[in-house]
Amino acid sequence: MSRPPTFTPPEGTLAYRLRTARGDFAVLDTRPTGEVKGTALLLPGFTGSKEDFIALLRPLAAAGYRTVSIDGRGQYESDGPDDESAYAQAELASDVLAQAAAVREPGDGPAHLLGHSLGGLVARAAALLAPATFASLTLMSSGPAHVAPSQQIRAKLLTDALATHPMDVVWNAMQAMGPPEDADIDGAELRARWLRNNPAQLIATGKQLCGEPDRVDALAALPLPKHVVSGVRDDTWPVPLLDEMARRLDAHRTVITGAEHSPNTDRPSETAAALAAFWDSLAPQ
Repeated sequence: MSRPPTFTPPEGTLAYRLRTARGDFAVLDTRPTGEVKGTALLLPGFTGSKEDFIALLRPLAAAGYRTVSIDGRGQYESDGPDDESAYAQAELASDVLAQAAAVREPGDGPAHLLGHSLGGLVARAAALLAPATFASLTLMSSGPAHVAPSQQIRAKLLTDALATHPMDVVWNAMQAMGPPEDADIDGAELRARWLRNNPAQLIATGKQLCGEPDRVDALAALPLPKHVVSGVRDDTWPVPLLDEMARRLDAHRTVITGAEHSPNTDRPSETAAALAAFWDSLAPQ
């Protein structure tokens, strides 16, 4: 779980519900004050939300990029049905294409797609469905296939618990098992976010994390610039696995010093600089 430094949007950021052909989605939308070089669509990970990118919004806007972070269906402030089938990966990927179409405005430049962790799996599925929609794809701490065995065990424990217990009971159990030093970090806001997730979404996407096939070759075949970003350590997808995935994709590779599974919250300034530099490199010379 990414732990954002705050749940309060920064100055200049609009929080609203984005209307799309596939429903409404809660977003945080930050525009540059000057020229817009491009628009970045940011997809959060498992148990996360649009606020996971909150520390990136102003730096990316300062670099010239309109930045829109999104709660997917059933995530935090976006509604979703109580049916696991509604959260099939193809459904989530189709949502992303609808979001990209709804966000796009004249003069906003090319659309860059970024997904963190689970969001990376959804992002690559969207790119495979309609690669011409995006000018680039960034996979942040998101690997080639299913998560590491230790994380599969954790995900299965969580999804099994969610199938039989209320969300608040599961939250209390998670906190009891978590490291003591995490007990007082934004506890009330993190709990409030957790309780607003639809359990069907968490169960369905938790299963996806455990069963995701390797789709790297199919993604590599797309004529789409790619960027693989991670911290120096990652328990969900080991860093050497991400290095190898980047090689297979012929992707630009960035390792953020001092960061682990969530460079977006661990080292936001450095992460924003790396993202903007990659997108800048794609601009016509």
